[in-house]
Amino acid sequence: MQTVRMVCRTPRGSLVRMTDPLFLFDPNSDDTPLNCDEAHTGWKLTLPQGMRRHALQSMRLKTGDTLQLSDGQGLRIYAAIDDASAGLVEILSVGKEPQPVTRLALIQALAKTGHDEQAIDMATQLGVDTVIPWQAHRSIAKWKPGRTDRKWHNVLAGALEQSRRAWLPQLGEVADDDDVIAICRRASVHGDIVIVLHQDATTTWSRIRESIARLGDASLEDGKARSVYVIVGPEGGIGEDEVKSFVAAGAVSCVLGHNILRASLAGPATIALLSEMLGRFA
Repeated sequence: MQTVRMVCRTPRGSLVRMTDPLFLFDPNSDDTPLNCDEAHTGWKLTLPQGMRRHALQSMRLKTGDTLQLSDGQGLRIYAAIDDASAGLVEILSVGKEPQPVTRLALIQALAKTGHDEQAIDMATQLGVDTVIPWQAHRSIAKWKPGRTDRKWHNVLAGALEQSRRAWLPQLGEVADDDDVIAICRRASVHGDIVIVLHQDATTTWSRIRESIARLGDASLEDGKARSVYVIVGPEGGIGEDEVKSFVAAGAVSCVLGHNILRASLAGPATIALLSEMLGRFA
């Protein structure tokens, strides 16, 4: 598959902009060969029905307009609408984007009134690579037995399209305290970092910046994937016993500043700081 720059010229001579709307497709369910390695410039294909309704009816794109398509696994296709009435598009270019070497993971406690979903929405737009729902002791919201992750997946997918990302964050299984402790222990073994956001912590953000910078530099030097995990509690914060058990397993308890942030904002704020440190906003 040919890798292309993210700005290219169409046969009409106009620029394909990064601000063109992006649509996520699922190669496992959408009736389209877009995940095929043979996709190339000049191909014409019909958009899946759901995507067609979104692009042509809701967004009112018309013949000649450009758009992007992605499978959420790094594939980015630039295309122009060839026949809006038929939902037919022509591929202008095809690219495959690598995953970041230093990964960002958010362990988000379940929170009431949709604050947890707001958190993963904003974190996705800001660059998070993995999202893990956490059933904390103080979580009022509950992950009921038999509940599926479809709602959270849809939030991630919508945020991916909004931010024009080519990689959909991986959505992990719901975790309990024992699972989070296991993540902390594995991180200590593999050279990852786990940050527990806690309002009563004595370690400030400025004191852990150096450790994060070293992790990022090491990943760039040897190409080994490493992760920074951010643990965010529910309304009312993380329980003291939980913080102690996570720190004992290798995590670092940290306070961002004097302001106490909502459960919906603490994670995204930290992901934004990490993204800037790791050069994702360059």
